[in-house]
Amino acid sequence: MINRKKMRTKRYLTLSCLAASITLSISCNKLEEYNPSGATADAVWSTPEGFVTNVNAAYSEQRAWYGREDGIFMSESGTDIWFNRDKNTYAGQLSQYAGLTPLQGNPVRAVWRDLWKAINICNAGINRINNAGFTNQTEKNRREGELRFLRAFYYWHIVETFGGVMLRTEETKTPLLTATRSPVEDFYNLMISDLEFAVANLPLQSAWGNEYSRASRKSAMGFLARTLLSRAYYSTGAEAQTYFTRARDAAKAVIDNRAALEVELWANYADMWNPANNKRNREALYVVSNSTNQTINYDLNGNRLYQVFQARYNGKPGLVQSLEYGFENSRRLMPTLSFLDYFNENIDSRYDASFQEMWIANTNFTWTASLAATHRKHPSVIGRVIRAGIDTALLITKKVVPNHRLRPYIVIDRDSVYNANGTIITGADYVNFRKFRDPDRTAANAQPGFKDVIVMRLAEMYLIAAEAEWKLNNPGAAANYINVLRTRAARKTPVNQTSAMQVSAANINEDFILKERARELAGEHLRWFDLKRMLGANNGQAFVDFIKAQNPDITQVQPFHRLRPIRQEELNALLNAEEFGQNPGYN
Repeated sequence: MINRKKMRTKRYLTLSCLAASITLSISCNKLEEYNPSGATADAVWSTPEGFVTNVNAAYSEQRAWYGREDGIFMSESGTDIWFNRDKNTYAGQLSQYAGLTPLQGNPVRAVWRDLWKAINICNAGINRINNAGFTNQTEKNRREGELRFLRAFYYWHIVETFGGVMLRTEETKTPLLTATRSPVEDFYNLMISDLEFAVANLPLQSAWGNEYSRASRKSAMGFLARTLLSRAYYSTGAEAQTYFTRARDAAKAVIDNRAALEVELWANYADMWNPANNKRNREALYVVSNSTNQTINYDLNGNRLYQVFQARYNGKPGLVQSLEYGFENSRRLMPTLSFLDYFNENIDSRYDASFQEMWIANTNFTWTASLAATHRKHPSVIGRVIRAGIDTALLITKKVVPNHRLRPYIVIDRDSVYNANGTIITGADYVNFRKFRDPDRTAANAQPGFKDVIVMRLAEMYLIAAEAEWKLNNPGAAANYINVLRTRAARKTPVNQTSAMQVSAANINEDFILKERARELAGEHLRWFDLKRMLGANNGQAFVDFIKAQNPDITQVQPFHRLRPIRQEELNALLNAEEFGQNPGYN
């Protein structure tokens, strides 16, 4: 983990001097903070020890996205796999494309501010590092490698979310009243250059010791592969083939050198998401860490992903709120029927590792006539005792379950949750997505979570290599990469399903790759970017058609939703706002 005390010191030193940084319209006095030491950034950053405060601060704003519902709504909702629980309209601008405008959509507006703040801190460090007094060139290059990795990391989120906006490489110290758009290709040229520098100069993760969440060589190599794959879709013909080749080779470099890079796939997919394996996870390429000391975590709440996808269970017969089953007060998103059906759970263990269908009672309970009538149970259940830790209390399943009434537990099946056309009936109950569970919080009703957020992991490299090979017209090679993950995912008992899980060149197409990425990476802050990348070409109609077909409750998505709107306040502050322009469709 990164030293948070140093990070807080950095905030005192720099926020006022970087105030105009980042958004085009926030005035300096809104970002000023009390500076108890009287120190300035120029003074503190003049030594290698002081300069580390700049590097530490550059990591901070990723925490506004990773581990927060804002980041999940930006990167996962509004896709084929999630819809609002209870069919409500919370953050509906993103989850349903309802009323997404330059003045509406709080996550979008907050993300714009936070990403530009982070970019300016990175630029400040990169611009100033030559005056920081480093005498050890390796140490200097390592710190610059961190900053360049982070600048590329933030710029990838900016350009994929907002398109070709302003590309800044210099620290902004005063308000800017004009802005110029840059081509998307220029963003990628900078990101690729930054990441190549980071690959050459960042150390192995183990070299960071206890500060294991700093960017390392494997982080830079992995993010370079992701960036090259994204870049390829902005080209056609020979140029696109060049970038797909580079993406394939970059992902392959991580895979082939995984032992040297200190990273490896878990033997079982479920092990990847076992809470006991969360810290220093062997498969992770890059993480956002959280401390068990919540006072030093971002906004004191750490990682809250565990509650975003939580299903309702508390208060049902035989169930009370528990650490094991999760905190449901802030549940936000439920799976679509299409997403559940992407899995063949009979052969693919990723379904059970990702979803919870059964709850064992955690309090004793006896069925009474009154409760049997309330839950429409057959009179034969009256008097049945449900024993804590032994008997089933609740089943919520994607399957159709006959004879609900005869079962001495609550049954919510496919036909109770979804209509035949895949739309959601009420959304009150649904299969629980449990990848991010955190049973190690301080109390069952405590909101702060302490688990690390795994931003990027080795499995993604196999999928990047496969997608690139497919685009290079090598479907057999693509199948080989995917089969590594499907071999791991195959159920091994009571019958080994490894053979049944294998795919061939004939199976490899756009639809399969998209669904395989959902099976492997759902919830991991990538789904919207996946759809945008693979389906967003030409006029974007494929993006719209796929979302509507797989998630029929989303009816307002339009091709222009492949980008998000620029905050109107930013445009209002520009003297050349008309020249700069809003993103298409949002005027």
